[in-house]
Amino acid sequence: QVQLVESGGGLVKAGESLRLACRASRNTLRVNAIGWYRQAPGEQREALAIGRNDGSKYYADSVKGRSTISRDNAANTVYLEMNNLKPEDTAVYYCYALFGHTPYWGQGTQVTVSS
Repeated sequence: QVQLVESGGGLVKAGESLRLACRASRNTLRVNAIGWYRQAPGEQREALAIGRNDGSKYYADSVKGRSTISRDNAANTVYLEMNNLKPEDTAVYYCYALFGHTPYWGQGTQVTVSS
C-alpha cells in the first residue's frame, strides 16, 4: 500500500500563487506516472498535471502556462506550483500516483481562491 499525503492548500486571493506538495511513502523513482487532479463542487474529477516516467508532462488546458509540476525523488515528493490563481481554480486537489498498474490517491487538500 502506498500513502500519498498532500499539503499546501488553503485560502488565497485571485492573482496569487501557491505550491502544493505530495509526499509518497514509496520511492517515486518507481512510479509510472505521478501528478495532480482536482474536483470542484458538482464537477467530475479532472486531470490537472501529470508527469510520466518518460519525462513527458501533461497539463490541462485550464492551467497550461501558469502551472508547473516538478518532482524531488530524493524526498519522494511531487509539487504543483500554480500562478495567477483564479476563483474557478477553487477545488479539492488530489495527488495521484501509478505504481505498476495500481493507482493511488491522496486524501485531497482544499484550495479556495477568493475574488
